[in-house]
Amino acid sequence: MSVEEGKKAPDFTAATDGGKKLKLSELRGKPVVLYFYPKDDTPGCTAEACGFRDSLPDFGKLKAQVIGISKDSVDRHDKFKKKYELNFPLVSDEDGKICEKYGTWVEKSLYGRKYMGIERATFLIDKTGTVAKVWHKVKVPGHADEVLKALKAL
Repeated sequence: MSVEEGKKAPDFTAATDGGKKLKLSELRGKPVVLYFYPKDDTPGCTAEACGFRDSLPDFGKLKAQVIGISKDSVDRHDKFKKKYELNFPLVSDEDGKICEKYGTWVEKSLYGRKYMGIERATFLIDKTGTVAKVWHKVKVPGHADEVLKALKAL
C-alpha cells in the first residue's frame, strides 16, 4: 500500500515513548509531520531526529506536531529520546502495520544483498487529515527545513 498526496492519511493507534498511546485522528485540527526512519541511535536517524528537534520551535509556531515512527520498541525509543533530548513523540511500530499502511516497508539493497526495511519517508498531513506532501527516500541534510518550508505553504 502507498499513501498519496491529496488522500486521507491512514489512521492508527500505537504505543509511544513513555508508555503513552497516540491516535493519529485525535490530532486533527493541526498539521502533523509523520516521519518514518529505520532505527534509533544510528547516524542518519540520529541526525534526522536532531534536525527535527532543533527545528521544533519553528514547527510549534505553525501549530504542527512532529512524530517519528520506527519498528524499535518503546524501551529503545525511551533511551533514544533521553540520549538526544528529543522533544516530540516516537511511535513504536514493532509489528510493522503502520509501515505497511504508509508503504514504507520496502525491499532494500546493500552491497547486492536484498532485505526488507523501512524507507526513510516523511508525510506532511494538513489539519483536515489529508496528506499534503510526501517525501520518499529522504536525504537527511536539510530535510527538516524542507518540511518546514512546505508546512508554511499550507
